[in-house]
Amino acid sequence: MKTRKATAARASSSASASSSSSTLPLLSNMPRKSSLFKHTLIATVFFLLAIYAFFSTFFHSPFSPPDSSSPSFLDLDRISSQETPNISPHKVKVFMYDLPHKFTFGIIQQHSLARGGSPVPDVTTLKYPGHQHMHEWFLFSDLSRPQSDRLGSPVIKVTDPEEADLFYVPVFSSLSLIVNAGRPPGSGSDYSDEDMQNQLVDWLKGQEYWKRNNGWDHVIIAGDPNALYRGVDHVKNAVLLVSDFGRLRPDQGSLVKDVIIPYSHRISAYTGDFGVKDRKTLLFFMGNRYRKEGGKIRDLLFQILENEDDVVIKHGTQSRENRRAASRGMHTSKFCLNPAGDTPSACRLFDSIVSLCVPVIVSDSIELPFEDIIDYKKFSVFVETTTALKPGYLVSLLRKVPEEQIIEYQKAMKEVRRYYDYTHPNGTVNEIWRQVSQKLPLIKYMINRDKRLVKRELSEPNCSCLCSNQTGMISSL
Repeated sequence: MKTRKATAARASSSASASSSSSTLPLLSNMPRKSSLFKHTLIATVFFLLAIYAFFSTFFHSPFSPPDSSSPSFLDLDRISSQETPNISPHKVKVFMYDLPHKFTFGIIQQHSLARGGSPVPDVTTLKYPGHQHMHEWFLFSDLSRPQSDRLGSPVIKVTDPEEADLFYVPVFSSLSLIVNAGRPPGSGSDYSDEDMQNQLVDWLKGQEYWKRNNGWDHVIIAGDPNALYRGVDHVKNAVLLVSDFGRLRPDQGSLVKDVIIPYSHRISAYTGDFGVKDRKTLLFFMGNRYRKEGGKIRDLLFQILENEDDVVIKHGTQSRENRRAASRGMHTSKFCLNPAGDTPSACRLFDSIVSLCVPVIVSDSIELPFEDIIDYKKFSVFVETTTALKPGYLVSLLRKVPEEQIIEYQKAMKEVRRYYDYTHPNGTVNEIWRQVSQKLPLIKYMINRDKRLVKRELSEPNCSCLCSNQTGMISSL
């Protein structure tokens, strides 16, 4: 019995020893694994905290107790009942010069006198005559309104020049150009557009704010391509509002410095439905057949198109009767021809758009307004000049355009035609000011750069910025 117990005890002792010896390696690894686990746990916690901080910062607005100095959502009724402040620190501030009347209303009177009108005691009561370059009147009228009536404008009108970022010179340069247009010599008016330009340049050069930055922060409208032709060299630092660069040298005007503005359309807007049911004419044009320079293409197009059955192409000058005829023609045509005139642009393009008559643009050097937001390829057909002059090419191209595509063109035109309406509350005027306000960083750059440059007389014009289109265009639908 004692022997069995002793044997059992030895066996138990041996088993225990064996068990202890097999367990020792496991126990010896425990500190290393425990340390690894702790590091992993700590890293995981920090990772989760980082994610929480990221989402709290960018996707969550923590509620903070209301501050007596700042309004909370409970104050909305009180805020809405108060007058909205007129001045926004983020908008460009524009000061309009109060020009002598000889540069504004006096020109209206001269225009009236040249047409048999009588002098009036107060020229500010005169009505600006309607014509395709009325943009100068609409911009002047806009800045003549109190700022409280201009809250939707991209720029702020200021009455203190010290607050201004930009200075607008509201000269009626396009109207001045046509005071004696079509009037025979000795017809009773001794008005001189050239004298007006010279006087304007002298007046500007005497202004403190023009001299301060050499005119870089000024904005001058010269909508007619020939407007200010005599004085442009003296004011070329300013932002010029122009219809094209046809009469400007590269050192006088460019897309970088200046703003392309649309003509004031003279055709009533089309108010009918989309479609071609009531548009029986394939292609329509009515305008002056004989033009100079690039406009010589008009006569060549007349020769090619005037015998086509579904094309209406007529010679006509500006008159009330011709405008009515042009309106009827555009409203009943699928496509409207827009060839170059004496310069690359013409008012006919904008008449076409408001008429929902698809523009066919044959003007290789044309520049178009507001191209940063408007894609003209969505509603216009561009044809390179030499291609358009191939007999049969143009009408063949247009006849292949399906009705569905014409309707898409019409829809696109309707979406953008407010940009060509100077009377629309959010139309052309606002868009011009938006374009002008975008020039401010460049203006500040040029002002600072001008302070360090040594002035030299150059024998050749120097254009150190992007120039206007000299490359032609791609013909396509």
